[in-house]
Amino acid sequence: QMEHVEWHGFHHHDTIFPLFLFIAGISFPFSYAKQQLQGKSRKDIYKKIIKRGIILIILGIIYNGILSTFDFAHARYASVLARIGLGWMFAALIYINSKTKARIGIVAIILIGYYLVSLIASPDAPAGADSFSHDGCLEGYLDRMILPSCPLEGGMLDPEGVLSTIPAIATALLGMLTGEWVRRKDVTDNKKVLYMVAAGIIMLIVGLAWSTIFPINKKLWTSTFVLVVGAYSILMFALFYYIIDVRNLRKWSFPFIVIGMNPITIYLAQQFINFQYTSNQLTNGLVRQFSEILQPTLKDICYITVCWLFLYFLYRKRIFLKV
Repeated sequence: QMEHVEWHGFHHHDTIFPLFLFIAGISFPFSYAKQQLQGKSRKDIYKKIIKRGIILIILGIIYNGILSTFDFAHARYASVLARIGLGWMFAALIYINSKTKARIGIVAIILIGYYLVSLIASPDAPAGADSFSHDGCLEGYLDRMILPSCPLEGGMLDPEGVLSTIPAIATALLGMLTGEWVRRKDVTDNKKVLYMVAAGIIMLIVGLAWSTIFPINKKLWTSTFVLVVGAYSILMFALFYYIIDVRNLRKWSFPFIVIGMNPITIYLAQQFINFQYTSNQLTNGLVRQFSEILQPTLKDICYITVCWLFLYFLYRKRIFLKV
């Protein structure tokens, strides 16, 4: 469960990326309302949304190593951060220009439309390869045609490629719909939780049923992946919303707050700072005192602890990377 699946299906590890995008979506209705209260013009809000999307794309390119090569012709421009930036940006633009029912309709149109487009096989698909296969999908064909370089998946597609970014907009919109629901003042907290659980169950049933003809696939970000992982995201959010906001049990969550205040920081920092070396130097002697079966798990715990201490230092100094 701690590895990505090769193609169809999903493990727990595949839920992390879309959950981050979903949570970014949840936060937007709150920030949008705050900006409106501050009297910011629509033009200023547009500029901030687009600026954030562009910054995330640039950070993604830096994460991919462009500064170490300056090889722009063969650089990988698609990235996790770019998908978050583009998915969130377009979802935010849709959100501020539509009402709730229209947003739900747009999510449905995106998911159904993406399914219909995904039925089209790549023009250069090998004989016998279907449109949902690694070598036959239209997503891969467009990546090879549009992106300057397609270094992943044997050069066949980019898992954060062009066409598969469109359903990621739906993932962000699902988060925004959830954030909008939580902001409502005319609904009790318990009712909010119940409706979120109900929505999660419905999305899970629809996603699993649909997956019999449209496989769940993270690398293609299929519509069924959006629904199933969206269900997981909203159910997890409902659980922690109930524990933290409804039951007011908050003290235990402090370690996660430290991480949550600087998520992009730690994502980028691991690319430039050798936390593994620091962890090994500080803890390898202790880890070796335990059985070989336990050692890999203990190494992971120590690594996470070192990363957390780095974030805790930033937290104490009130240093936060905000995009």
